[in-house]
Amino acid sequence: MKQEQESRERELSVEEAFAQLEETVSALEDPEISLEDAFARYQEGMELLKYCNASIDKVEKSVQAISEEGELYEF
Repeated sequence: MKQEQESRERELSVEEAFAQLEETVSALEDPEISLEDAFARYQEGMELLKYCNASIDKVEKSVQAISEEGELYEF
């Protein structure tokens, strides 16, 4: 099951993953959610959050900036 979730997340854009995170947070805020469902949603949310962080880190590492001297460097 975890592999299915990971492969599904890899196919998501960061924007789609953030949208799913918002849905997860909304579901967790529902006072009628069962403990089991809350735990499952929490786990899904944490996996999505890890995916988003990894995606953002990857982009940040590949972004180049221009110094005041006009030189390109990666940060």
